[in-house]
Amino acid sequence: MTTRRDFLKKSGLALAAATVGSITPLSAATGKIRKSSYKTNRPPLAKRNFSSKAVEELIVSVKAKLKDPKLAWMFENCFPNTLDTTINFKMNGTRPDTFVITGDIDAMWLRDSAAQVWPYLPLCKNDEPLRLLIAGVINRQTRCIQLDPYANAFYADDTKESEWKSDMTEMKKGLHERKWEIDSLCYPVRLAYHYWKTTDDTSVFHTDWQKAMGLIYKTFTEQQRKANKGPYRFMRAAENKTDTLACYGWGQPVMPVGLIVSCFRPSDDSTDYGFLIPSNFFAVTSLHQIAEIYREVIKEPNFAEQCEVLAKEVENALQRYAVFTRENIGKVYAYEADGFGNATFMDDTNVPSLLALPYLGCVPVEDEIYQNTRKLVWSENNPYFFKGTLAEGIGGPHIGYEMVWPMSMIVRALTSTDDDEIKHCIRTIRDTDANTGFIHESFHQDDCKNFTRSWFAWANTLFGELIVKTVNEDKIELLNTL
Repeated sequence: MTTRRDFLKKSGLALAAATVGSITPLSAATGKIRKSSYKTNRPPLAKRNFSSKAVEELIVSVKAKLKDPKLAWMFENCFPNTLDTTINFKMNGTRPDTFVITGDIDAMWLRDSAAQVWPYLPLCKNDEPLRLLIAGVINRQTRCIQLDPYANAFYADDTKESEWKSDMTEMKKGLHERKWEIDSLCYPVRLAYHYWKTTDDTSVFHTDWQKAMGLIYKTFTEQQRKANKGPYRFMRAAENKTDTLACYGWGQPVMPVGLIVSCFRPSDDSTDYGFLIPSNFFAVTSLHQIAEIYREVIKEPNFAEQCEVLAKEVENALQRYAVFTRENIGKVYAYEADGFGNATFMDDTNVPSLLALPYLGCVPVEDEIYQNTRKLVWSENNPYFFKGTLAEGIGGPHIGYEMVWPMSMIVRALTSTDDDEIKHCIRTIRDTDANTGFIHESFHQDDCKNFTRSWFAWANTLFGELIVKTVNEDKIELLNTL
């Protein structure tokens, strides 16, 4: 696998990542510049991949309100990290085209790329270059889905062969990895739908995009596995069983009850039981969004109705096969199920997760079953909840025992209605960066210097989103009393 060090050498970003300048936070009380020992970790302007006037103005505005110099430093480093280091933007004829790497791997995940630019979406209405950049992400994702709707990650070069080309599946040139994950098709819908709602621009809903939506619907119905197991199989010669599928590449059996099989989780780890519940909720939301676009923009009510019917079928199946009663907790959503009555009761940090359901617009935050589930997953009842001397949070099998993911704390805060809980999460995140100024994939519950992925753009941008949300909700005092 490509390491961050290798990629930095190849891309020439090593110098940019190491170059620092001064950071001069403003006093929220006086408006005067106050001294700070923190030095920005952003690449110098000439080395940045993309610059946005609206993003830079927001950074200045938010920093001016933050009394905590470390929090201001981390926000400045993290919020623009996607634009600074992961974007390759160009015009492909008359269409914008944006390729977005995850950070330390030179490939574009449909999930990560949509999530990485998501926090910039509210700003693009008044920033034309930024709007074009996000439209370019939508166009590139459309192209990726048409290449292979079952793939999760792609190269910029359609002729490039993958390091995983020996995987026992239908690998094509241009694919980095072909792990079937429901959310890989949901995130592009989420981005396109909210781009439209934010900008009123319908140019991204061109013929190619419509073909991609048809492939999404087709793939979802194939993976309901009603008539057969569908066309997708996957096996890999791997030491870790989460990198391959049981039963000669089909995964564990499921009963065809209307839910959609996801062979892999958003972590890129294989599912134990094929019906990944958070991703099925996400699929319902996405199908409703596709239907709305087809009714209001494309004016094809027949396909809109097909999407609504499928969404309703999956939604009904979720209520019947995803809800279980747990002793001393009540009704909860399982993390995975198989339709036979078997289920896993846990959560994995990567979004979509059970914890993140309201963040993705899948359930109301006040939903009673969600609140019960929230209590379950943020406790020792979740086998992947870890609590040490330094931090507590959700991890997952992708990294293993005792490794807390900051993303879980960010999502907990984003979905919380409790100011003390939000404050605790932000304070812990601030204090566990290992003095790097960035958010890592995971760190040991007792030692934040023992971390994975020092360049993980999604987590960085998501942290920035949390700070902006907290400021926009007039909770400055919460941030200034950590």
